[in-house]
Amino acid sequence: MQRADYIIVGGGIVGLATARKIQELRAGSRVLVLEKEQALGQHQTGHNSGVLHTGIYYRPGSAKALNCTSGRLAMIEFCREQGIPHEICGKVIVATRAEEVPRMEELARRAQANGLACESIGASQLKELEPHVNGVAALHVPGAGIVDYGAVVRVLGEMIVANGGEVQTDCKVLGMQQDGAEVIVRTDSGEFSATHLVNCAGLHSDRVMASSGAKPPAQIVPFRGEYYMLRESSRKLCRNLIYPVPDPAFPFLGVHFTRTVDNHVEAGPNAVLAFAREGYSMGTINPRDLFETFAYSGFRRMAAKHWRMGLGEIWRSLNKGAFVRALQNLVPEIQADDLERAPAGVRAQAVTLEGGLADDFLIEERGSMVHVCNAPSPAATSSLSIGATIAAKVCGG
Repeated sequence: MQRADYIIVGGGIVGLATARKIQELRAGSRVLVLEKEQALGQHQTGHNSGVLHTGIYYRPGSAKALNCTSGRLAMIEFCREQGIPHEICGKVIVATRAEEVPRMEELARRAQANGLACESIGASQLKELEPHVNGVAALHVPGAGIVDYGAVVRVLGEMIVANGGEVQTDCKVLGMQQDGAEVIVRTDSGEFSATHLVNCAGLHSDRVMASSGAKPPAQIVPFRGEYYMLRESSRKLCRNLIYPVPDPAFPFLGVHFTRTVDNHVEAGPNAVLAFAREGYSMGTINPRDLFETFAYSGFRRMAAKHWRMGLGEIWRSLNKGAFVRALQNLVPEIQADDLERAPAGVRAQAVTLEGGLADDFLIEERGSMVHVCNAPSPAATSSLSIGATIAAKVCGG
């Protein structure tokens, strides 16, 4: 049985940031990352849109707001030090109708409470920033940016190994138990033990927590985010980042335009229920995952609350014309021929038993184990801050 001081389950950006921070706090400790895929960052991290968020959307004082603010600064510094492609390009959050302006103004108040720079601008100023956008007003958020998170993951993995840690891929966790002062972890590659364990398993975090004998505070329900990409000839329609004013009743930000560090432009996503936790296409169905979702009373309560919006998301998934019309709210010139399919992502959304969509990061301590139970966007932006928070817990300060 291989022994470590700290085991991190999950080789996404949050797990790797945690492992690296533990090494900084406990130099010489044995840190082991277990990842079930053959490479790191293959799920939420690897399907990330690459946005460096500012924290403008999040309730002041929430874990999302605090970690996003500090995590953004840490990520910029990390990328500068490591030569990772990134750019602080700014974003606009656009009110396309007068009735959206009060919600936009509430975002401005949140920005102020979170210590963020933003400016309310009119239609003419918006046209200067994004000439092809339709809007009656907007918030200009200059601190938003774009990052190559895949490169961040590669560098973190290399740093962990260079500092004496181990990253073991193709190693799926099957279960774990507390045995005195040790945590015993069963995998399909053998058994491991450690004094501390951190569960950063993302789409499977609730199952990993349950395998330890602890009851998860919520169940993961997977939502697929489907994207299109602007053809090269149409990329001029978007200079940087263009977002709508979000619906506060729903945790998704609506279809938007995102320029990437390699100068592509993604358009989307919609948000539809995935029929598998790793369901990156509509045809991917995992019977176990699907049964667990529909058998969960929290999902059924959530569906009863949001079924109208859910049907709209499904319709946009099935009908490209409907997706285009949603994009035309922001950029009226967009036509179906401007778009080609892009890879989808899956969001690990924690849903409570009452049917609520967990709207904040959720980290649970159980003895010598820490479980990251909900870490959707802006987890990539916040990852270095989240990692520091977790590392302080398991390292005792």
